[in-house]
Amino acid sequence: MAFLFLPFLFIFFVPSTNAGYWPPSPGYYPSSKFRSMSFYQGYRNLWGPGHQNIDNNGITIWLDRISGSGFKSVKPFRSGYFGASIKLQTGYTAGVITAFYLSNSEAHPGYHDEVDIEFLGTTFGKPYTLQTNVYIRGSGDGKIVGREMKFHLWFDPTKNFHHYAILWSPKEIIFFVDDVPLRRYPRKSVATFPLRPMWVYGSIWDASSWATENGKYKADYSYQPFIGKFTNFKASGCTAYASPRCRPVSASPFHSGGLTRQQYKAMKWVQRHHLVYNYCKDYKRDHSLTPECWH
Repeated sequence: MAFLFLPFLFIFFVPSTNAGYWPPSPGYYPSSKFRSMSFYQGYRNLWGPGHQNIDNNGITIWLDRISGSGFKSVKPFRSGYFGASIKLQTGYTAGVITAFYLSNSEAHPGYHDEVDIEFLGTTFGKPYTLQTNVYIRGSGDGKIVGREMKFHLWFDPTKNFHHYAILWSPKEIIFFVDDVPLRRYPRKSVATFPLRPMWVYGSIWDASSWATENGKYKADYSYQPFIGKFTNFKASGCTAYASPRCRPVSASPFHSGGLTRQQYKAMKWVQRHHLVYNYCKDYKRDHSLTPECWH
């Protein structure tokens, strides 16, 4: 802190608290490489049709005492880039989850794969938590093994639409916010990576038992409806019906995939400043079930 002495006056020059608040540029913007589509071009209602409002470009879904709502892609994929611009409900949203994710739970009940972007609702004055998660063959062994990494975002996700995306290739899964990579989950073995076709889903629902501070705060329906808005859908990749020669999409200039040095720099910045939970660092967990954490 620098200061200057003047007669009867002290002037302090305080560094800006906003310095470095936004992540460094990733240098490469995968979302710009894929065509946007309207809701009807790629998705259909899954449940709660009375709690949806669909226009040409997007969909608004909501939760109240009666029901939540969800939608599902028309096609299953075995790899691809899947994104949507999302705007979240402001105010008290504890117990509420707004989600955008990949899953094959309907094809493999009790033994499914899943890749999640979930927004965990919150109380007044506290930020949303963005939870990324990966499930491999669900709870087929009697144990549900999640691989959660949680973040507090560097912006207010209730003020504007922001683009959230999952890149799933045979080599890796990468989670993005506005083209900034948050997390890379590499394929280290067949046992720890989803390889079966999955559909793309969006939903809003009541998860009061665990969503906000491990269930401390519940959904309060005096604040209903709880609304999630989705638009600018992108879904590009190899469908389950495509030729085996279909080339997986990439999140970098490299055809082989992976992240550039600049993308890694942006990801490390996010994880240094905004990561609030990493399952591999949770020593209360049984990591015999998550061998990718052993190193």
